[in-house]
Amino acid sequence: MTRTFNSESYAKLLTKYQPKIITTEEENEQAIALALTLDYRPNRTAEEEMLLELLVTLIEKFEENHYKIPQGTPNSMLIHLMDARDITTEALAEVIGSLEVALQIVNGESTISQTQAETLADYFHVDASLFT
Repeated sequence: MTRTFNSESYAKLLTKYQPKIITTEEENEQAIALALTLDYRPNRTAEEEMLLELLVTLIEKFEENHYKIPQGTPNSMLIHLMDARDITTEALAEVIGSLEVALQIVNGESTISQTQAETLADYFHVDASLFT
């Protein structure tokens, strides 16, 4: 079944939620809350999909400008991302495949391989070059 886009329905969503360029933390939190609500809604309409895409774009633009990732070593970048997202070493081990390897990387006892960098980049939604 092909979903059709209804301009009137989309206009009503835009009127109800009034998405705009995000300029404050509060606006960002509100946009994230709405995006999560839409993301977890079963059987989203085409209009809700479009609104969700718009919100994600606005959120990404705000966060790119306000949450710049500091330059550092691959290890410090990983630790920063783990801290920012409250990810434990045990959770990281599930991504990497081994608790021992995850501990070695986090403790700076081992470098991050290219394969691990690509896996971490996919997991954290960042460029793999941060880890190499």
